Amino acid sequence: MNSSSFFAKILLFGEYGIIKNSKGISIPFNNYSGSLKIDKSSNENIKLSNKQIKSFYDFLKLKFDKDEFNFKTFKSDIDDGLYFKSSIPLGYGVGSSGALVAAIYDKYFLKKIKREKKIDTENIIVLKNIFSKMESFFHGESSGLDPVNSYLSSPILIKSKNDIETTSIPKQKENGNKGFFLLDSGVSSNTRILVNKFLESIKNNEFEQLFQNEFVEFTNSCVDDFLNSNFNSLEKNIKKLSEFTYYNLKNMIPNHIESTWKEGLKSNDYFLKLCGSGGGGYIIGFSFDLLKANNQLKDYNFQVLISY
Repeated sequence: MNSSSFFAKILLFGEYGIIKNSKGISIPFNNYSGSLKIDKSSNENIKLSNKQIKSFYDFLKLKFDKDEFNFKTFKSDIDDGLYFKSSIPLGYGVGSSGALVAAIYDKYFLKKIKREKKIDTENIIVLKNIFSKMESFFHGESSGLDPVNSYLSSPILIKSKNDIETTSIPKQKENGNKGFFLLDSGVSSNTRILVNKFLESIKNNEFEQLFQNEFVEFTNSCVDDFLNSNFNSLEKNIKKLSEFTYYNLKNMIPNHIESTWKEGLKSNDYFLKLCGSGGGGYIIGFSFDLLKANNQLKDYNFQVLISY
């Protein structure tokens, strides 16, 4: 089967904020990818993936008109052993379900929008709405942004819910010593449960006001600072974002990461933020001295994401 590969993604800024219409930036994470394959093997992982895709197929048949997908070929491929061969870790906030959604759309959607680097906002919104509907199978509620990023394989700038465009990020400096890194928390998380917790919390008017006035504003400032390479201001705003998360969204931080998170705020050597919905998986960090941060965080699997 000829099938394209679809990368993981990192939501650099916008976690939870985009639910309340903040800005956001999502970038492809090329370390991991997945693609559709056919194999009648008795391998348990292959059989499990095939079973999941069969359930997804049943869901899509209920949600979409019969002339939107090539359901006949889709079903035939499932019967032949269709599965998603993926290196993307599950429950790590890097878009494992988004890559699968993008792959299924690319292979079986009949009037698909082409994968192009230059794509207008109108078509991105069309994609986002289709993907939101598709990915709700996995999360109950989905913005559709993860599959958009995976499908287009390009950085995405979210200005608001209905104003989204592809963008370019500041050019990286090889072996630069400031920038973003990832920490592996060592545990996976459940996006659906965490997002539902947040939606429950935001019903409290006082918390919603605090979140809107502070977290959303800090997120918007971080997006602007990053795109304009204003790293001194970015560092200050990421610290504010990190502090807000530590004091107001602590249940999204894995328990064994809390002291490390607090130490960064105390020392100013690095600042941590959620990657996606949090609860586990990867944690995003920012530092003006990546070597020092790496040394201080040597107990974790530390990898540089973007350096300047």
